[in-house]
Amino acid sequence: MTLLVTEAEAQVWLRDTLGVNASGMARLSQLVDLLLEENQRQNLVARGTLPHVWVRHIVDSAQLLHVSRETLPQGEWIDLGTGAGFPGIVIAALEPDRPVTLVDSRRLRTEWLQRVADALELPNVRVTLSRVEDMPSNSHAVISARAFAPLDKLLNISARFSTPDTLWLLPKGAGAAQELQMLPESWNHLFHVEHSLTDAQAGIITGRLLGQNTPPAHVIRQRGKK
Repeated sequence: MTLLVTEAEAQVWLRDTLGVNASGMARLSQLVDLLLEENQRQNLVARGTLPHVWVRHIVDSAQLLHVSRETLPQGEWIDLGTGAGFPGIVIAALEPDRPVTLVDSRRLRTEWLQRVADALELPNVRVTLSRVEDMPSNSHAVISARAFAPLDKLLNISARFSTPDTLWLLPKGAGAAQELQMLPESWNHLFHVEHSLTDAQAGIITGRLLGQNTPPAHVIRQRGKK
């Protein structure tokens, strides 16, 4: 695995490895300009990451289209706790025909994301102002969440968006392997950790959630006696 370090390397990777065409690169460039401008008004991303925005935010998001060992399913993508729109708005810019739902509970963030979707002419983007817990239980083809919540908590509040065919893509930073290892055995899954292309210490939990294992009947009865 080659770690991407410079802004030039990031853009070359997008064009040559991911196959982003001129229109896609133009949308990403416009997104970067909008982010830099808005970040002066509200703290969308850490200021220290701005000199490396193509590596830290654009490719860090775009790599989700590349890292999974599985074929990316067609259908709606939902990005939970999207914040400044990473990874969801990048995915939408790269796959403008795919429906993408961006969910966040902060009004200023969602208002900005709607302006971005309009500016980039992404009619398939739906920006939703809501807590994840309050979202209706609709299934999605792909679920992403970038450092939104610990894995067990994330599954507890969002497994209802998933089917056994849903692909989960969860950038988790340096704690990815530990979070997966600590996941309770009650979760039946086919998750594994992939290495990030933008951070040597970071990992991405990816795979499919098959459901929760039902405790044996005698365990349920014992719980009911408490």
